[in-house]
Amino acid sequence: MRFLVVDDDFETRLLVQKLLRPFGTVDTAADGEEAVAAFCAALKDNEPYDLVTMDILMPNSNGQQALREIREIEKERATPTAKQVRAIIISGLDDSKEVHDAFFLGEATSYIIKPINHKALLDEIEKLGIALRASS
Repeated sequence: MRFLVVDDDFETRLLVQKLLRPFGTVDTAADGEEAVAAFCAALKDNEPYDLVTMDILMPNSNGQQALREIREIEKERATPTAKQVRAIIISGLDDSKEVHDAFFLGEATSYIIKPINHKALLDEIEKLGIALRASS
């Protein structure tokens, strides 16, 4: 299982990384540009991510833009919908426009409002069809 945690806040990245580490490999990025670069590198190495968690408000390229770029890359590669990375937006923004944009423009799979509730995040990942089993 491979995860990419994207957030400009170090503590949030660390928290989500620690939460997901028992279940697989966790890479992190501090902004949308790093996220897209990591996503492309994973595809190039033939080790795509199963899940991306993404903040919205970040420097350089925000989460909405980065997710749209990731979806465009998947379309260019003709990635079947079932094989596309699951993307959870984790944001402090509880704004109907941002939620709408995340789902309809960025094709987010889920949206969670900060502060992060550990159980809620793990439950949401399981709802997306990602079986969380401790890795060896």
